[in-house]
Amino acid sequence: MTKTKTFFIRLISPLKPYLYFLTLTLFCLTISRLLLMGWKYDRIDSASDWLTLLGFGLRIDLASIAYIIGIPAVISLLISGIPYLNRAWNILTRIWLTSTFVLLIFMEASTPAFIEEYSLRPNRLFVEYLLYPKEVFSMLIEGHKLTLLVTSLITTITAILAYQFFRKQSIVSRPQPKWLERPVLIVLVFALAFLGARSTLQHRPINPSLTAFTNDPLVNSLTLNSTYSLLYAVNQMSGEVSSFKLYPKMSQQQVLTEIRNEMKLDDSEFISPELPTLHKQVATYHYDRPKNLVIILEESLGAQFVGSLGGLPLTPEYDKLVPEGWAFNNLYATGTRSVRGIEAVITGFVPTPARSTVKLPNSQTNFFTIAKLLGRQGYDTNFIYGGGAHFDNMKSFFLGNGFDSIIEEKDFTNPEFVGSWGVSDEDLFTKANQDFVEKSKNGKPFFSLVFSSSNHDPYEFPDNKIDLYNAPKNTRENAVKYADHSIGHFFKLAKNEDYWKDTVFLVVADHDARTTRSDLVPIPSFHIPALILGDGIAPKQDTRITSQIDLAPTLLSLIGVDSTHPMIGQDMTKVGDDYQGRAIMQFNDNQAYFKNNEVVILQPQKSPKTFLYENTKLTPSDSINPSLVNKAIAHPLLGTWLYNERRYDILRTNNR
Repeated sequence: MTKTKTFFIRLISPLKPYLYFLTLTLFCLTISRLLLMGWKYDRIDSASDWLTLLGFGLRIDLASIAYIIGIPAVISLLISGIPYLNRAWNILTRIWLTSTFVLLIFMEASTPAFIEEYSLRPNRLFVEYLLYPKEVFSMLIEGHKLTLLVTSLITTITAILAYQFFRKQSIVSRPQPKWLERPVLIVLVFALAFLGARSTLQHRPINPSLTAFTNDPLVNSLTLNSTYSLLYAVNQMSGEVSSFKLYPKMSQQQVLTEIRNEMKLDDSEFISPELPTLHKQVATYHYDRPKNLVIILEESLGAQFVGSLGGLPLTPEYDKLVPEGWAFNNLYATGTRSVRGIEAVITGFVPTPARSTVKLPNSQTNFFTIAKLLGRQGYDTNFIYGGGAHFDNMKSFFLGNGFDSIIEEKDFTNPEFVGSWGVSDEDLFTKANQDFVEKSKNGKPFFSLVFSSSNHDPYEFPDNKIDLYNAPKNTRENAVKYADHSIGHFFKLAKNEDYWKDTVFLVVADHDARTTRSDLVPIPSFHIPALILGDGIAPKQDTRITSQIDLAPTLLSLIGVDSTHPMIGQDMTKVGDDYQGRAIMQFNDNQAYFKNNEVVILQPQKSPKTFLYENTKLTPSDSINPSLVNKAIAHPLLGTWLYNERRYDILRTNNR
């Protein structure tokens, strides 16, 4: 053996396990990325995009590996050759490399199923759902047996092989660098690890914004590996994403000016410097006694499934009700999660890139909801859900912000059907009707939020209730049809009860089903139905652009409640048919502001992009009015500002 070779072996001996880890991990992550790219090849526009994906992917993978092995490699050099300590570190190294490699492979194996559901690599939703093991594992066992089996098998085999492989890469009983050589090696390895982890000499290290290069969020996410994607999202959760850090700068005063102008209210109509959006709303209608309010929030009921909105013929019961009420035919959800829909409909809060306020710590008390407002008006308020109300932190949020009581799965006696997500929608609505009948007897107005769950993967519902739209039984389309059947079931009951004539009902989706579109913000996948029904509600086909945040102010007018509240949504009873509405949509870290046929899309650390929206397609345009761009920027900044400083509530001096 030559002296040069002996010298080289001695230098890299303590680093050998890490070099093997680097090579093996790069190979596996690259193969995984290539397989995902091949699966979604139709989303990748050109050969140069394939090369860009692989190039950015290599940088992200090297950065991930540098974080994993950089510090351990330096420690190995520091203690190499020291008896006992070296041996103990060798065991820890083997455990560390094996466990991190298994995690990387597990996340890659889990990725296809996550992409199928969310059209992105695993993100913070992957962690959030782990907080609800009953619901998640029931869903996996009932509807995703093959995915669960394949992922478990791949992970188990990887764990066995990886442990055996890294056990053979011992750093003990090998030639060790000389003491004079170690400082040089330590500086060199640390520098390489530091540069590898940053992957850039710019002010900020590499991150998902730096590797985003197309208008397709899924393709951009393929530049990452799933472990990096997940851990980056978790890190963002720990500090909660701020709109002020992601989107263009704007002073608080300009934010307020833009918002108030959009609300079409004078500064004199705002009544509190402490709560900048708090204002008085006088109801359009008044009655001897304010009407009851029932909001039915339908899980994942996008316009694409609603026949009266040009979708699939899956909602005959809803479509029968449309001529009887005020139908919003151009309504858009604020997000793609149930908690985002709850946030918009119940609190009127604007969406931000952070988690929904239903889950954030600063909003668990002293945060506005219409339940709190109506409670102060003498209403009995409750939430009715067929599953466990702890899911998505709903129970804590509701009880902390004005809901008097909650009816959940444990409160149902002998339900007809129980699935992974709780009792069936028919059981839910039967129980809701019974509750409303009892409440109506005491002469006190009531408000209830009723949240369905049957239209949720794995799409379980009772047999022999509907004519199946397709096969097998447990498909989304059949679940939608059953959910619609249950809506019909409820209104047949309600119309025969005394409370019908005293109640305003809203049926609205929380969001659409998961999207596979490639737009920065897939606007058609935010289109949802909403229908206001009740004795005295004039039938109307409303084609104005409307946001979920407009529903609560509108309902307050319809039930005859004058109020003081911080919601910035429009009372649609007070604007003409020529009103040019707007919709605000949050998709991952991107936000769209949609007005008329113009769209502004904000992306993290990038200049706003402007588009024309025609025939469900976005076309880049440079002719968008700058004032629209300012409005687009102001809305998410307002949300972050009001949340961070706890300025979204009713005046606390009014607490009873």
